[in-house]
Amino acid sequence: MRALGNFLWHIPFLGFVSALIAFFVGALLYVTFIGLPIAKGLFELGNFLLAPFTRSMISEKHELLKNQKIQSSIHDFFKVIAFILYFPFGIANTILIICRIPALFLSIIGIPVALVLIKSLPTIFNPIGKICVPKAVADEIKRRSDQKIADQYLKHTEN
Repeated sequence: MRALGNFLWHIPFLGFVSALIAFFVGALLYVTFIGLPIAKGLFELGNFLLAPFTRSMISEKHELLKNQKIQSSIHDFFKVIAFILYFPFGIANTILIICRIPALFLSIIGIPVALVLIKSLPTIFNPIGKICVPKAVADEIKRRSDQKIADQYLKHTEN
């Protein structure tokens, strides 16, 4: 079913064009120092758009991923500056996608494409700090996070 979704995303709706645009804009921003965080996020978005039904976008600041790398405060400062510069483009792209989604829901074959666009809206609005992972990894991270919340809740109610 996921393979069929990826096929529909690419063939009639030209999803690979969206991925290529994300890669191209990311490459343009990669040559600027301040655009590096945005470029990284757009490369991850392009990776997601190549197979959106078998991958998911998650925040790299997720609690279970925090111990992978230590970032400096300078890197965080550039992320904030990059977000401020990208903000108007993020809003404009998000509004365009939100206008496109209802039109896709009008046809049955467009519903999976609309779902892909809905899944990618947070990354389109702010690509900084997002990573593309296989769907199974995202599901496992969500399960572990939910389990941790449930354990805290149960521990709290026992006292």
